[in-house]
Amino acid sequence: MSVRPGAEAYRRDGGPVGVLLCHGFTGSPASMRPWADYLADRGASVSVPRLPGHGTTVKEMQGTRWIDWYAEEQRALLDLADRCSDVFVMGLSMGGTLALRLAEQHPEIVRGLVLVNPALRSDNKVLLALPALRLVVPSVKGLSNDIAKPGQDEVAYDRTPLKPLYSLTKFWRIVTADLDEVSAPLLVFRSAQDHVVEESSTRVLLDRVGSAEVEQRVLQRSYHVATLDYDAEEIFEGSWNFVQRHTAPAAG
Repeated sequence: MSVRPGAEAYRRDGGPVGVLLCHGFTGSPASMRPWADYLADRGASVSVPRLPGHGTTVKEMQGTRWIDWYAEEQRALLDLADRCSDVFVMGLSMGGTLALRLAEQHPEIVRGLVLVNPALRSDNKVLLALPALRLVVPSVKGLSNDIAKPGQDEVAYDRTPLKPLYSLTKFWRIVTADLDEVSAPLLVFRSAQDHVVEESSTRVLLDRVGSAEVEQRVLQRSYHVATLDYDAEEIFEGSWNFVQRHTAPAAG
């Protein structure tokens, strides 16, 4: 299956500090590429996997579930851990969900988390019909490119496949149940205007996460895909400062 231009996985080797960047549901590494370049330009070793079923066709994504997406991120995390002395995980939307699961299961590896509009739940009542609806309707209109800044493209699907979405809702429950297992320092960026993920997701995260150090910053000019929006530089700079504060002295 050919990959859409711009949706390719990305890796750039650098110094002993590693950063794994996780893109969102139906999205692609394109949403994380400027962020990855910013960190790599400052000496980090970065990895942006393309999740299974993403960046190709909605039909291919229909055959994937959360366990497939998580397995890909876990593989990339362990690869970074083999090459780097300090590893941070950063994620957008469902990428934040995946990042949290990695921190729950690999606290010895994940030194810190930076999340942008992380998804852990939805207030949309339509999701209550997913168990039955997914069996008769393959997909619905998507919510891609929720970006205030003109001319940006996250290279995402314009349809949302329902079987993978149902799997994602189950993944939310698994990750939320274990949030108290997260011990890594946490920096969360939340857009004041987000048309994809409601504020309630961040509220659940901040209420239940086990991290001793937690900080939330509100982005006033960006929509959901804030990594490609007006506040992107604030995210990039804030994440790099976060990395520097939590990196072991030996790693420089």
